[in-house]
Amino acid sequence: MGENGILVGKGRRDLHLLPALANRHGLIAGATGTGKTVTLRVMAEGFSDAGVPVFVADVKGDLAGLAMPGEPNARLAQRAAQLGLPPLQHREAPVVFWDVFGEQGHPVRTTVSEMGPLLLARLLDLNETQAGVLNLVFTVADDEGMLLLDLKDLRAMLTFVAENAKALTTEYGNVSAQSIGAIQRALLAIETQGGDLFFGEPALALDDLMLTDPEGRGAINVLAGERLMRSPKLYATFLLWLLSELFEQLPEAGDLDKPKLVFFFDEAHLLFDDAPKALVGKVEQVVRLIRSKGVGVYFVTQSPLDIPDAVLGQLGNRVQHALRAFTPRDQKAVRAAAETFRASPGLDVATAITELAVGEALVSLLDSKGIPVPVERALIAPPVTRLGPITPEERAQVVASSPRAGVYEQRVDRESAYEILRGTAARRTDEAAAAGTLGTGRSWSNPWGTAPADPAQTVGGGASVPASAPRPRGGIMDAMMGSTGPRGGRREGIVEVMAKSAMRSVGSQIGRQIARGILGGILGR
Repeated sequence: MGENGILVGKGRRDLHLLPALANRHGLIAGATGTGKTVTLRVMAEGFSDAGVPVFVADVKGDLAGLAMPGEPNARLAQRAAQLGLPPLQHREAPVVFWDVFGEQGHPVRTTVSEMGPLLLARLLDLNETQAGVLNLVFTVADDEGMLLLDLKDLRAMLTFVAENAKALTTEYGNVSAQSIGAIQRALLAIETQGGDLFFGEPALALDDLMLTDPEGRGAINVLAGERLMRSPKLYATFLLWLLSELFEQLPEAGDLDKPKLVFFFDEAHLLFDDAPKALVGKVEQVVRLIRSKGVGVYFVTQSPLDIPDAVLGQLGNRVQHALRAFTPRDQKAVRAAAETFRASPGLDVATAITELAVGEALVSLLDSKGIPVPVERALIAPPVTRLGPITPEERAQVVASSPRAGVYEQRVDRESAYEILRGTAARRTDEAAAAGTLGTGRSWSNPWGTAPADPAQTVGGGASVPASAPRPRGGIMDAMMGSTGPRGGRREGIVEVMAKSAMRSVGSQIGRQIARGILGGILGR
């Protein structure tokens, strides 16, 4: 970074992004192959040199090269000469690799409770009724003091709510068995995509995204996104969760000399595609207010039309690469992009957008007073880190030498809703078996302690029952252990359901690999 800020490019003059105005957010737009990723890389390097930590998702695998020094390149040397820069000093940036699946970086996790019902409903693609039932489940868990940390906790709570639907209705409202079933099926679908790896502990601490190296450079946090992009709902929900957590946890900071963190949303259209109005409204609110927390948000996408107007209006720093006007929608996107810039004398913005070469862009940044400067046609500055991906060996070396190596690798499974409910179910079963009764009063199947309607359900008068004698079933025992109807139909009990849930959680990793191997070719995934 130079004395005047981060050099983004050069038109009639040098175009610098001022760190003090970087938390006014920004946009990098353009068609595929026009240079958006290089612009993102140049800005990330500049922020890091300024001591500002960066978070970016590597959806194509080429941003991993930030961790390695660049190599001599004739085109880059020519670009530096065109911009009047000294010979490039190739070097690596301080990179920390993260991966939701824990394969190409430190594992990234959050808990079900931290995700919350709104974002989780979006992830599960629930309708309004199903989302309401999910919200009810979260409320019951809070009231009962049960932690929801991972997906098996949520499954156990769903079973709990389903079994106690009649008792819960009075206090919380109707619980639809169809909605519970739909949520359970959606959870199973998320598990097959690897979502179960994302939920659990230790959860990501936001402070670990805001590190600096011994030289004072901000860490560039690179999220491995190639596999994650195969599950676009999970990708979008994770990024929205992270932005929401930053907004909720960081204190007010006001205007700073530089941001605390800069956040790049690559493939930004995925955040808003098919999103409910409530969620879009939340994103708009967070983007509008998070700058006071010292966080800058930069959206990277193909067209400005991918961003809602209320969000687009908050993006003061803009870099527009070429757009192609082949269709009516393309032409509309060109006009929309042109209209968002402050006009510059002698420059036909709409025409220029369609004529830009690779590595060229229309640039408009905020000046020291926070006013967008007139747009200029500019050449983007060259990066100093490696262009393209790195080898698995190089990645492993960076991960092993990371300041967060070993912090998140070992998963922790402490007592939470699943363990509490499983323990309660087992204890009630043992008590009933030992006493030879079906029990009365408060139980897991009936937590509010309503007495059974028919006292004759208990085994008579405390008389001893021979161990070999068949024990009567019904009530809580049927609910716990399952029952067989008069026609031979089998109804699973709570213990069976929870045992299957546990086995499903344990076997999900192996099952995913087998399923993908068999069905991958058929489904084209």
